[in-house]
Amino acid sequence: MKIEALPLSGAFLINPTIHNDKRGYFFEWFNIQTFESKTGIDFKPVQFNCSKSAKGVLRGMHFQTPPHAQAKLVTATKGEIQDVIIDLRKKSPTFGQHYSTILSEEKKNQLYVPKGFAHGFLVLSKEAEIFYAIDNFYAPDHEDGVCYNDPTLNINWMLDEEELILSDKDKIYSAFASAPLNF
Repeated sequence: MKIEALPLSGAFLINPTIHNDKRGYFFEWFNIQTFESKTGIDFKPVQFNCSKSAKGVLRGMHFQTPPHAQAKLVTATKGEIQDVIIDLRKKSPTFGQHYSTILSEEKKNQLYVPKGFAHGFLVLSKEAEIFYAIDNFYAPDHEDGVCYNDPTLNINWMLDEEELILSDKDKIYSAFASAPLNF
């Protein structure tokens, strides 16, 4: 398993070692000892979520405010997505910066998203299934988001605006400058 520190403080990209043979494949999806020894992070998931979406669906940019902030480990178990994170931690050296990567069924790669980050993804394949391991429970009263197309963030989404499918909630999130950033 290769765990790579990303340019945003505390975020990691994980590329598993995949063992293929005539029967199929095997890989270790998560190993708490390996993860902690390579990152220094004590990540203990308490909730596991799965979503399925069609091409063009953009879910994001979501986060939960303290004391219900969440760290998550995200992967695409089917299809391909553009996964994007934004550092919302005001005291972080990478505050206000974003990072984008492709997660795919083929690569089986994963993105570790620390607490204090907004997270979202865009489905690039015909459909995609996304699996999340989360270290804090969903708390609807602490759910919030940042506008996916905020010009100050300048996120380069990999599909044209007219191809995007958004929920009503995702269409009206605050601009980055006015989001409730209590991290």
